[in-house]
Amino acid sequence: MPKVLVLCPYPQGVAAGQRLKYEQYLDDWRAAGFDVTVSSFMDMALWDRAYVGGHRLAKAIGTVRGHLRRLRDLTRLRRYDLVYISMWVTPFGTTWMERLTRRWARAIVYDIEDNLLTEDGAPSGLRQRLKGRGKPRFLLERADHVITASPFMVDRYRERNAKGAVTLIYPSVDTDTFRPRAGPSAEGKPVIGWTGTFSSEPYLDLLRLVFQELARRVDYKLIVIGNFPYQLAGVDLEVLTWSGAEEVAQMQRLDIGVYPLPNDDWVLGKAGLKVIQYMAFGLPSVSSNIGTAIRQVTEGVDGFLVDTEEQWLDVLERLCRDPDLRRRVGEAGRREAVARYSRQATSAQYLTVLDAAIND
Repeated sequence: MPKVLVLCPYPQGVAAGQRLKYEQYLDDWRAAGFDVTVSSFMDMALWDRAYVGGHRLAKAIGTVRGHLRRLRDLTRLRRYDLVYISMWVTPFGTTWMERLTRRWARAIVYDIEDNLLTEDGAPSGLRQRLKGRGKPRFLLERADHVITASPFMVDRYRERNAKGAVTLIYPSVDTDTFRPRAGPSAEGKPVIGWTGTFSSEPYLDLLRLVFQELARRVDYKLIVIGNFPYQLAGVDLEVLTWSGAEEVAQMQRLDIGVYPLPNDDWVLGKAGLKVIQYMAFGLPSVSSNIGTAIRQVTEGVDGFLVDTEEQWLDVLERLCRDPDLRRRVGEAGRREAVARYSRQATSAQYLTVLDAAIND
């Protein structure tokens, strides 16, 4: 029985970048004959404090615990036939931990996130400066196989990887669970929604003026689902704390989903998770006309692509005023999600990559 060690940043079940990618297939891997062990850098105690203010001592202690776990992982790498790495081995400093992992791992599959070959649009700030930019680039170059969720990055990553072994696997959802609500909305007015974490809050901010002007034109509610507080004057706003247990009920309250992005090179590495989620729930999505969304959305059929604030306003106002348009576009998106982005449609791709990396 081949043994697989998964090294990931976050505890299981809490981060969308893990939940909607490899995590939901771990049982499939086990059913296919793989013995899978998961080791996250963060434990739940650190996760609960990592992205809120204060708790500096607790964060420092949690980071030390994470590095101690990784040192323990190093001592057992040779027991595994494959190491599956999501994002990085450790978040800060030089590549020494990644280099030791490469030296002692029999084979590595690297699941890369974002466009890590550019600084244009990359997150900034002290925490980002402390993070080792060279870590993902080293893993990209030295992994036995690379997985990306962005069609724009396949050729770029293939040029950098020593073996040229890169596979495109889109994020996926369980469309039996992520499904449209059964009946009409109880809100009494259309609900526009956005879901994300604190790190993508600047993208939501791109629509502040749009939301405020829209509120002067139509009566609607804005729901923000995330892990941070948010305020927006002049808008009927409700902020929900994301919860795995409540995620489906939270998303089913929405009528329209928005996916704003800036026009920079960084977002070309993004996987379009939000579009896939909106489609699965039968919501018409309105997305910035850049990146993976261009490949996911057929304009006016299963979603909308926009470039300017005026276009955002026009499309959102039309959707708010026209429930039949919302229904028609949402149903088309749902069909697309089931056909292309359901976990049932994607499971075999991961197994093919694991087998290829082990048997190379």
